[in-house]
Amino acid sequence: MKGIKLFGVLAAASLLFSFNAFAQEDNNRDENGNVVRGAYETNGAFDNIFIGVGAGVNSVLEKGSGLGKMGLATDLNLGKWFTPAIGIRGGWHGVFNTAKSGALNKAAFNYIHGDLLWNISSSIDGYKETRFWNFVPYATTGVLNVGPNNGKFTFKGDKEFAAGVGLLNVLRLNERLGLTIDLEMLCARAAAYGAKGYIGRFLGFPSATVGLSFNLGKTNFDRHTSITPVVVPVPFTVDQYNALKDKVAALEKENAQLKNKIADLENQLGAFKNLVDGQCYLFENGRFTAIEAPKAGSPATVYFDLGSSKLSDREKAHLEYFAGNVVDGNTKLLLTGSADKQTGTSSINQKLSEQRCETVKNLLVNKFGANASNVETVANGDRNNVFDTPAKNRCVVIEVK
Repeated sequence: MKGIKLFGVLAAASLLFSFNAFAQEDNNRDENGNVVRGAYETNGAFDNIFIGVGAGVNSVLEKGSGLGKMGLATDLNLGKWFTPAIGIRGGWHGVFNTAKSGALNKAAFNYIHGDLLWNISSSIDGYKETRFWNFVPYATTGVLNVGPNNGKFTFKGDKEFAAGVGLLNVLRLNERLGLTIDLEMLCARAAAYGAKGYIGRFLGFPSATVGLSFNLGKTNFDRHTSITPVVVPVPFTVDQYNALKDKVAALEKENAQLKNKIADLENQLGAFKNLVDGQCYLFENGRFTAIEAPKAGSPATVYFDLGSSKLSDREKAHLEYFAGNVVDGNTKLLLTGSADKQTGTSSINQKLSEQRCETVKNLLVNKFGANASNVETVANGDRNNVFDTPAKNRCVVIEVK
């Protein structure tokens, strides 16, 4: 019974130290003292992997025969944490027993196993990479290779299914290295050890090992940064509710007024719905009647600056308007050019009036579609100053023949 008591004392001690470690972890909490938990980003295939080695003692526990003497136990494991709380590991657990019981005498066995790990420290008190003590219960199952071979290690013998539970304590030494205390209890059939008369009965194999854990790859977990904070609604007071109710009623009234205004505008615009772009209309008594667009009148006059035979942009626009409404390839035109007699000599004014006629003719022919043979020009110099100011006599008069 001394062995089983020792196993229980170790388990209780690790539990006590683990919960004391919980109390020391106060920097994974928010400003209100609440534990900060995930969600955590999924880690890569080679992140949060660990290798464990260890050595210690084991024994055999059989109903009716008690606990046998202590023997050597060794561990070799490879594991991975998928979340701060859930992980797996697989490995080899080799033990040697010197036991005095009805079923076993100096037997060696090798246990190939897989374990499901639960980091209760992270589950209860939240994940913290720098936590000193992590308390990790686990369930284990695998194949036990047994052989009562006078105390010698062997991989020969019968294959026997075994299962059990354990408690893994991980004490953080640094980012990559941890000290482990692994307490485990396996269970297998007594008949696997060739003990006659024990078919159907079970043997227990308690063990305690101390070792090291080596962390590989990325050693921590990152929280998601895009978590939407939880907003706790605050109940409305009666005054706040009534104020919002009045505001809703005012908005509904304003909305109804806008709908009526839109309806009035639609009625006003009803007469315009069937109008065609580019068509001229006569509007009388609230109705539109299509009419033929009037052509620009004739004659038209364009004016030049003092001593110039070039048209300004404004006068070109006037000429374009006239040509767009009157001129085509069949239109016959008469251009009469003038210069004011208050400036220049008669010969200069004659030449200037000719140049002004040519400017207008070239624009009508080359830009506005007039036929050159249908455009007649008459340059009068300063002999036909019919206007009362000199600026008006610097012009070309365009007439449709």
